[in-house]
Amino acid sequence: MQVVYEDNHLIVISKSSGEIVQGDKTGDKPLSETVKDYIKEKYQKPGAVFLGVTHRLDRPVSGLVIFARTSKALERLNRMFANGEVRKTYWAIVPKLQSNDSTTADDDGFHLLEHWLTRNEKQNKSYAYNREKPGAKRAALKYRVIGESDKYKLLEVNLLTGRHHQIRCQLSAIGLPIKGDLKYGAPRSNPDGSISLLSRRVEFVHPVSKQPISLEAPLPDDPLWKAFR
Repeated sequence: MQVVYEDNHLIVISKSSGEIVQGDKTGDKPLSETVKDYIKEKYQKPGAVFLGVTHRLDRPVSGLVIFARTSKALERLNRMFANGEVRKTYWAIVPKLQSNDSTTADDDGFHLLEHWLTRNEKQNKSYAYNREKPGAKRAALKYRVIGESDKYKLLEVNLLTGRHHQIRCQLSAIGLPIKGDLKYGAPRSNPDGSISLLSRRVEFVHPVSKQPISLEAPLPDDPLWKAFR
């Protein structure tokens, strides 16, 4: 477990791929419990440790996860996430192909992607549509190319909404499935079972101190990620 930031109200962890943030039907120990154990031991806290889960990352995704250490921070962070006041930047490695995205880039090179997503609970998968349909939720993100290799492109992605598997689904919908993401169209898996999607940066105003916070995750220990450094 790698701690990127901690104070009396918050703790931010750089999650490894394969870890689950919160307990699920697998019964595997979640990251939230590992963080509780860390806090209990480091600060010699008696009894149960409070830890609030403010958001999640899919199991095969790596990068920054914010936890609240107090109920005050949890309540305020939940409100900030709901209001879009936490800026999350992702990096994604995709094949070096021509996408079917016809949008025009803005002055900073960002393309705006908008879809309507439906979620299939049984498949644990989302589907993207270009038009609104019953039961679908609007999904929006901005992306730009920030690096290239012989076979792959590195994208910077800014989420404008928070939907189930949003980045994975929307990039797949324009013909750019994330490397290793078999569920959304990648031709083969990554050796470690990860997908090449990283929660790279978070920026927000501290919910208690009101100081600006900007944090960055380290790159995964993988030659392709290191090549893009």
